[in-house]
Amino acid sequence: MTHGFNAVNHSDIKPSIENGFLLKSRFQSFIQNANAWGVFVMGSTFVLMIASIYVMYVLQADYDQFNQDRMSTTFGLIFMVIATGLFLFKAGFFVYTLYRYFRYKAIASVSDKELPTCTVIVPAYNEGKQVYATLMSLADSDYPIEKLQLLSIDDGSKDDTWHWMQEAKKVLGDRVSICQQPKNMGKRHALYRGFNEGIGEVFVTVDSDSIVKKDTLRNLVSPFVTNENCGAVAGNIRVLNNKEALIPKMLDVSFVLSFEFVRSAESSLNSVLCTPGALAAYRRTAVFACLDAWINQTFMGQPSDIGEDRAMTNMILKQGYHVLFQRNAYAFTNVPEKYKGLYKMFIRWGRSNVRENIEMSKYVFTNFRKGNKAGTRLLFFSQATKIVMSYPFLLFMLYFVLTHPILFISSTFLSILVLSTFPVIFYAKRYNFIESFWAYSYSVMYTFGLFWITPYAIATANRRGWLTRG
Repeated sequence: MTHGFNAVNHSDIKPSIENGFLLKSRFQSFIQNANAWGVFVMGSTFVLMIASIYVMYVLQADYDQFNQDRMSTTFGLIFMVIATGLFLFKAGFFVYTLYRYFRYKAIASVSDKELPTCTVIVPAYNEGKQVYATLMSLADSDYPIEKLQLLSIDDGSKDDTWHWMQEAKKVLGDRVSICQQPKNMGKRHALYRGFNEGIGEVFVTVDSDSIVKKDTLRNLVSPFVTNENCGAVAGNIRVLNNKEALIPKMLDVSFVLSFEFVRSAESSLNSVLCTPGALAAYRRTAVFACLDAWINQTFMGQPSDIGEDRAMTNMILKQGYHVLFQRNAYAFTNVPEKYKGLYKMFIRWGRSNVRENIEMSKYVFTNFRKGNKAGTRLLFFSQATKIVMSYPFLLFMLYFVLTHPILFISSTFLSILVLSTFPVIFYAKRYNFIESFWAYSYSVMYTFGLFWITPYAIATANRRGWLTRG
């Protein structure tokens, strides 16, 4: 988001003064656009973190004593050694990720003549009017019409989704094909139908609650032209409804870090671990090489009806293909606005993460592709340690809360202040300074309200269900 500022062009006005006026203008704009509750939440978060610094200073002696008591027991000493080792690994991994981030560069769009034929598949379930907006944004893409096939599939919706798909068909005519599943069979089966009916050299999947920019498609598929080893490409996902509620505002900052920092680093290693369902592209030959295994995938004897994007990415990586990220290919997608919808979405993602890390462990240490594979293995190890250590850290957190609640709260807020400052700086540099402070609020919400997601996802990894669709 950009904010205009008409500075007075007088030579006696210093840049520092101009910057001060610019910051003031942006702050006033934020106050005008944010509701009172949002300002209160952001302000309260910052006050609590600053207060935690003072509390930690006052209770420093108690905190030192707590650590000494803990290290006097065998269990406590073992935990501290493991925790210190993991901290050093995470710190080193962050530095490595930062290095890889600076090595990343998005691939520029190729010419119209070079662009491959492309089938865009839009599965929809109970999406209502939003699917119309999605299809219209795709049709408005700067992509050769003769090379673009739009295919939308209604997965047995119970609302007026089919009506809005028909309305899009009336406007777009032969530019879009629409069809209905005989009943609700799940997103994976809707995509499966699209893959089999699509004629493009590249498949693009777009969620029916997403809007793309005019140059998104051409930017997304260009890596397939410039890199013959490219099997899949992840798009850059931002939040569409980030003006509607507090949670979307927080998630928008989180998404920027997750995609523009983490996936940029992964892409420099040719190993993006998950192409998002909201916007992803796949080479046709790579899809059909694993399509049967993908549609028939099971976990603990049950058909897999979640994590179709991570599963497809995993199977394409396993074939030896590169999986890349295009920072210049944007899609804006709706996210949950309430806590219940948010934790259900995270549970689904958590279960998929557990399942696919198990699958990845079966090939990542083999000679699965040409070239250096150390970076891919490091990415896997980082994810695996987060899963493996979720229960020990949950137990330690509960112990800490029960024995020293004030120390726990103050040290946690202080940790959030330190660790979340990087996302704040990153978002501020890329987009907007004032809105970047939502990173602090998101970290507080996740730490105290969503800490249980990974342990719960591990314990219930065999459960089915999309959870966030009525």
